[in-house]
Amino acid sequence: MSLQHTPLDALHRELGARMVPFAGYDMPVQYEQGIIAEHRHTRSAAGLFDVSHMGQFLLTGDDIAATLESLMPADLHGLGEHRQTYALLTNEDGGVRDDLIVTRWGPEQFLLVVNAACKDDDRRWIEAHLRSAQSLEVLEEQALLALQGPGARAMLKSLLPDVATLPFLHGGHFELDGMQLYISCSGYTGEDGFELSCRAADATSLARRMLAAPEVQPVGLGARDSLRLEAGLCLYGHELAPAITPIEAGITWAVSRTRRPDGARPGGYPGADRIEAELAAGPGRRRVGLTVNGKRPVREGQAVVDDTGRHVGEITSGGFGASVNAPIALALIERETAEGDAPLSVNVRGRLQGVTRSKTPFVAPRYYRG
Repeated sequence: MSLQHTPLDALHRELGARMVPFAGYDMPVQYEQGIIAEHRHTRSAAGLFDVSHMGQFLLTGDDIAATLESLMPADLHGLGEHRQTYALLTNEDGGVRDDLIVTRWGPEQFLLVVNAACKDDDRRWIEAHLRSAQSLEVLEEQALLALQGPGARAMLKSLLPDVATLPFLHGGHFELDGMQLYISCSGYTGEDGFELSCRAADATSLARRMLAAPEVQPVGLGARDSLRLEAGLCLYGHELAPAITPIEAGITWAVSRTRRPDGARPGGYPGADRIEAELAAGPGRRRVGLTVNGKRPVREGQAVVDDTGRHVGEITSGGFGASVNAPIALALIERETAEGDAPLSVNVRGRLQGVTRSKTPFVAPRYYRG
């Protein structure tokens, strides 16, 4: 199967990107400066990411909030206009079909941004539950860029002054030199920043405008992953999956209090019984953060063992944290061990590598809340 290309494909190659297959797309994993430099630049200034491979859906129709709430444990009735929430599409076993960002665009209209690898399945799943007066439009002609880092706000303010006061998980419609943009204060790095949805035809022009600022550099998928790992954020297919519940994944907050047993609109979404049982009694396993005792990194799928050599879980994500200057990881391990203090190790190709439980996020978030 041939790879798809985002509207910024030619620009990536012009900028010297190393391209790799990702979720069916040819995507930049890094540029000439390298992953560590890109990671550190995002933490200190501003990095520009191409996330146009992700799906953008516009859901419209009478009582569309109720339909979406039947698929996810989110409070969409209570979501204000141009406000966003992190949400989960769950399955009948309480696992996660996908994680996404939902934005209310109007009284009966929501924008969904979904993962690239899941977007076709997500579309079919949601469409199968729509009523006759409701519709799902795939915004195929929209690109999506992310500007992240402590320098992002000042830089974007120089182009669009009204963006300056946009707080975390708020969005709005903007215009720049005739380009129609939807900009939200959100991202996947733990830093203040923005995601900008624009017409595919305008993507290169918009990217060049931002890259013209000295504080902005292009950043690829490699640093995007290490940044989100330091921020303690889950990645679908790793910490989130059809066989992993949100309670096991440590994102209990993603189950809105309104949708819990004592809330105003409890349950009614796939897997509610299991999720509610885990909310009450706790899950059998938990996601934990780990710092590696040494310089040897640990990787996804490697076994976590206790001091007796017993297998207690697995690494879900691992890599080098360039801001903390150490290898770090996330793991899913049995609850008693996760909550205990017995020494842990990871089996790295037959050799045991010691690890220490660490609170997440590894790097404190710097979201702008106004």
